[in-house]
Order: sequence, then structure tokens, then C-alpha cells
Amino acid sequence: MAHAIKELYPDAKLAIGPSIADGFYYDIDCSHSITQDDLPKIEKKMKEIIKSKSPFIRKELSREDALKLFEDLGETYKLELINELDDTVISVYEEGGFVDLCRGPHLEKTNQVKAFKLLSVAGAYWRGDEKNKMLQRIYGTAFPSKDELKKHLAFLEEIKKRDHRRLGKDLDLFSMSDDIGPGLVLWHPRGAAIRRQIENFWLDEHQKSGYQILYTPHMAKLDLWQKTGHLDFYKESMYSPMEVEGQAYEIKPMNCPFHVSIFKSHMRSYKDLPLRYAELGTVYRFERSGALHGLLRVRGFTQDDAHIFCTEDQIEEEVLKVLDFTLFVLETFGFSDYIIYLSTRPDKYVGTEEGWSKSTAALEKALQHKKLNFKIDPGEGVFYGPKIDIKVRDSLGREWQCSTIQVDFNIPERLDINYRDKDSKDSRPIMIHRALMGSLERFFGVLIEHYAGAFPVWLSPVQISLLSIADRHEPFCRELLNSLINEGIRADLDAENEKIGYKIRKATLLKTPFMCIIGDKEVESKTVAIRKRNGENVGEMSVDSLLSFLRDEVSCRR
Repeated sequence: MAHAIKELYPDAKLAIGPSIADGFYYDIDCSHSITQDDLPKIEKKMKEIIKSKSPFIRKELSREDALKLFEDLGETYKLELINELDDTVISVYEEGGFVDLCRGPHLEKTNQVKAFKLLSVAGAYWRGDEKNKMLQRIYGTAFPSKDELKKHLAFLEEIKKRDHRRLGKDLDLFSMSDDIGPGLVLWHPRGAAIRRQIENFWLDEHQKSGYQILYTPHMAKLDLWQKTGHLDFYKESMYSPMEVEGQAYEIKPMNCPFHVSIFKSHMRSYKDLPLRYAELGTVYRFERSGALHGLLRVRGFTQDDAHIFCTEDQIEEEVLKVLDFTLFVLETFGFSDYIIYLSTRPDKYVGTEEGWSKSTAALEKALQHKKLNFKIDPGEGVFYGPKIDIKVRDSLGREWQCSTIQVDFNIPERLDINYRDKDSKDSRPIMIHRALMGSLERFFGVLIEHYAGAFPVWLSPVQISLLSIADRHEPFCRELLNSLINEGIRADLDAENEKIGYKIRKATLLKTPFMCIIGDKEVESKTVAIRKRNGENVGEMSVDSLLSFLRDEVSCRR
């Protein structure tokens, strides 16, 4: 692709072009603004290069020779990359007179490329830094056969249909506004109705599991974040401090220090432990504008956060309970397929090696006790402790990071929290951080794509729509509507002066689970005809039977 672009647009400069999951991309600096309309022309040139059967030839150059080669070619981005390499020998690949910087390996000849497709064009800052020049990024994919490519393109079309940003607009669930700021979510009534069900479920289940619910401020003195280590290890994800009466304050990126402060508000005994605090706490983290992506990557989000204060001997038991709780929550929302990772100590960390070893062993032992398959993710723990990450697979088989369980020896030490042990001596508790869904925004985005917007009845913003055929049927519809609302059913009435086919289509497009079509027959017999959003007719039933039917549908969380 890079060769084709250089032939079509000779002034183009090549930046970075890696392979990625299911494809590849290349960042290009080009005076010609490449659009979607240009992709077929680039593909045509690529096919000509493929037909040439040119061999890929690897060459190894000294640093000086490599710098001279790319300087002569005018490839300034390659010069910057070479200057950052520690290698004394630099490898390049050549085919058909085109040369590029690459470690390899490659195919033997161009004609071994069998099936490919250029997919899209996007903007990308050089090195992901908005202070740098905006480049043009061209995405593509390639497969060993046309059949595999065809299947993948069909898969991409299905992903487009499920895109939570498009469905969020079509179903009137959420929006973002330039007036408010990028990465900040506005929850519309329909989206807020779903969020409310998620939060109610979350609160009920946490209270059943022995958690105490907290609420904490959105900011704190900057000194607090210095004490916790966030300023040393997390500063790039935090916003600039603000001054309040001569004192520096920071908007919170985490909830944990606030929970620690509540723990410190009383003298704690070993009999109080484990102590489980939970909060739906909104936090704010700086994300570059180029990294923002709908609900999946935002700047302000609400974590389903909890912190467990326990003794060292209680770590394994508490982690086991959290694992059970996590899998129960995920399965309730329709995720029964997941991958588990155990992330170990990173290069930059706080605490002692002994503490890390103990906490890592406790997490591993809990996973083994539950007979859960897991993979070791070396060096991917957070700076204060190891963690278990659970990635769910959605209905298309895609992986999403949601749940995390982290053991922390660091913050209890830094913020100097203690409990009185059996010998009436001060001892340091262990802190377990955990989030079951991650953030409500991200989890909601994943749910939208998992269900393609067709939420199960218990989550649907409107569970049943009443569709009147004529104005004379409206009084009965309103009487039925009140009965449904009084039973806690989320129902609405479409009494517009429109044909019933239009009303059915409208409710179907909004993916409402059930519709009641009400005409003369229904008013006279005091029955309702139920239709599912997939077009299936459930049949006629009495009002009492309808209420019972809907209660069952909601209670079993289908």
C-alpha cells in the first residue's frame, strides 16, 4: 500500500505502518487529501504491484547508511524513528524499487498477497500528540483467501450496524456536545432509564453482599494525590490543578483516597474487618482528543468502585468472593464468555518485592481455587499492586475490558491507616480495589453493541408501547397505561393520528420489546394483542394476564 501511495502521490512521506488486530494501517504525510473515493485507485495500483511478482529483499545497513538512505529519499519521519532505535544494524526491505524501514519478516514475493481491502481513512497526530502534525491514516485488511476476506468484511458490516455511537443517536440514548466539551456524556431520558436499572441492580446486590455505600466529593487538595503516589505515577492522566483560596486542588481521577479517609475517621478493630466500601463515583481523567471514542473512551465517567480493607490472611477469601460477585454480575448482563488475566509487577512500582509476591500469590491462588483458566500478563499490574483483569466476549466474539481486582499494599502505607489487632497493637490493613463493570459509560457502550440496541426487557427504556388504532381507543389505552405504570412497568402510549403500520414501525425501530395494538375488539373485550419487536405475535390476553406476563419477563431479567 505504501508503495502504491508513493507512486500515485510522489510527495507523500511515510510515517508508521504497523499490523494490527485484523489488519493494518499506515500514517501518511501527503499534500493530497486522501479520501474514501481515492481508495479504489490505490487498490488498483496495489494490484499492479502484486502482479509484478517482485521479491521482498531484506538489507541490513549501518545506522549511518540507513540515515543517509532515508535522508536522500526525503523520509523525515523515518529519520526520527531511526534516531530513536538502539540497534547498530538497521534492516530495510526493498521490492520493485520501493524501499522501507522494517524489522520484517515479509512474504517472499508480492504475488503471495491474495486478498485485501482498504477500509477507511482517518486523521492521526504524529506519535499521538496533538502538538504534532496531523497525518492521514489509511486502514486496510488482508487474508490468505477471498472467502476469508468476504467473511471478515461481512463481520465489519455487522460491527457498523452495532456501533454504539450510531445506535445511541438512533435510539435517543445519549449525546456529546461541543458546547459542553469532548468526552463528556449527556444521558438522555431513554439512556438514563437504562442506567437507572443498572445502578439499582448494582446497589441492591452490593447491599446483599455486605458492602456499605458511600458518596464522596469530586475534588481534593493536591497534597492528597502527592501522598498516594498518583502525581508521581499518574500525572499525565490528571487535569491541571486549580487554586482555591491559595490552596491547590485537583479534580479526582480516583475514588480510593476518599474511601481511605472514611476508614480513618474511626479507630478500627480486627473485628471490623473485612470492611467493604462501595461507590458509584464519578472521576475525571485526561484523554487526548484523538483517543476519545464514544462511550468507550471518555474524560468523565462513573466507576462502580469498591475498596475492601482486610487483613493479609483475608485476601484470598475476599478475592474469591469478588470473583463470584463479578461473574454473577457479568452473567446477569448476558456475558458468559470471558478471558481472565493475572497482571504482574511493572517496571515502575511502589512497595516491596515481598509485598508484591504475597499479593500476586493470593490472586493466583484464588483463581486456581475457583478452577478458572487464566493467562499471566507480565508487567501489566498497576504501580501499587498486581491485578486480575476480566475481559468479556460479546455476541460477536470481541473482547472488552470490564472487571478488575487489584491488591494494594501501597496506599494503606502512604496514607498511614491502621487497625487494632488481637494483641491490641496497630496493624496495617490490606486494600483491595475492585470494579465489576469498570465504568458505567464504557459498560453501557459495550451493552449497546452486545445487544445491537435490542436490550432485554428488564433493561429496556420502554418495555411496552401501547398503539391505538383510532382516537376512540385512546381512553382505554390511557387506563391501561396507568395500570402498567403503577405496576412499575416502563410503558408509553403512541396516540398520534397515524396509521397503525407507521406506529408499529416506529416502535420496532426503537427496539421496544413488546407492543399492544388496541382497536375496537380490544376495547370491547378488555383484552390486548401482544406483538414482539421481532414481529412475532404473542396472542391476546387479559389486562391482568398482561401484567403478570410482564412481571415475569422483568423479574427473570430476560
